[in-house]
Amino acid sequence: MITTTQIEMALGHVNDPATERTVTELGWLSNIQIDGLDVSFDLASGDASLVQPCVDAIHEYVDRNAAVNVNVTNRLEPAAPAAQPAAESDNAMPGLAGVKHIIAVASGKGGVGKSTVAANLAVSLAKSGAKVALVDADIYGPSMPIMFDVSGEQVFGHQVGDKTYMLPVEKYGIKLMSVGFFVDPEKALIWRGPMASSALKQLLGDTWWGDIDYMVVDMPPGTGDVQLTLAQTIPVTGAIIVSTPQQVALADVVRGVQMFRAEAISIPVLGFVENMAYFTPAELPNNRYYIFGQGGCRKLASEMGIPLLGEIPLVQRIAESGDAGKPVALYTPDMSQSPERDAFDALAQNTINAINNLK
Repeated sequence: MITTTQIEMALGHVNDPATERTVTELGWLSNIQIDGLDVSFDLASGDASLVQPCVDAIHEYVDRNAAVNVNVTNRLEPAAPAAQPAAESDNAMPGLAGVKHIIAVASGKGGVGKSTVAANLAVSLAKSGAKVALVDADIYGPSMPIMFDVSGEQVFGHQVGDKTYMLPVEKYGIKLMSVGFFVDPEKALIWRGPMASSALKQLLGDTWWGDIDYMVVDMPPGTGDVQLTLAQTIPVTGAIIVSTPQQVALADVVRGVQMFRAEAISIPVLGFVENMAYFTPAELPNNRYYIFGQGGCRKLASEMGIPLLGEIPLVQRIAESGDAGKPVALYTPDMSQSPERDAFDALAQNTINAINNLK
């Protein structure tokens, strides 16, 4: 099923040569109609030369078999970028009305296992009996479709009043939404910051989530537009920052804390998670080898007055389970002894406690 979100994302690749802004940024796109593979929309550009780039974008990023009809209308004045409010209420996004707590899982740099932590945190929260959602907001590198074995899943619509929302994909008792459901996994996403931010707002606001106790949002690494959009658009309960023990990674943690504590964002940092904290061989589950150093994240947490929510071991089974689409935090009878699963369960409980302590 072709969705409005897919069309908007695809046309975010089409630039107006005069302004060097995309047709979606300029507000020229309207009246999107979809009937199977038949797609039509109005383009208020006044420039017929943009028709073919729009058609090509939909064929490349949505469906090469789509029949596209573009109705060019009179040009509008380029819309100025909308100033973001400090924080919009969840009433601005009716689909989020039933979400009690939103947890942003972030990292100062890539490669620290943030997505693995987010996925297994969501699983462990769901195992506790909570209603859980997981948003793959790592726009440039969506990984949740693989980690939950839902690549290629079809997203269906849900009519509420006069608006059609997307329904999240459900797996292991968790409601999932990812940009990976709408893009070709073999093609790189070449998006400007505003396009990525727009995609995130659509994933969150155009999805009908229902009643959710905890929504885990897997953020892209770093401190940029997507993080600012999240902070300024939805009511985030708190952030978790993932790091590894090395000093180079911990330096980026400090910048991440400063971002969330900035006056323009002001999101509580629930705590740190030290991933790859120690190596535990499968045949010696009680042994710990601190191959990347010991206690770095714990020391930083103490210095900054921020809780250390968990220490996740470096275990081969964590990576293998993620690649197989079965996060290691899931209970399986063959894992009667599983330090990695226990670590994620402890992280989930400590996260719940940290949220309760905010009240």
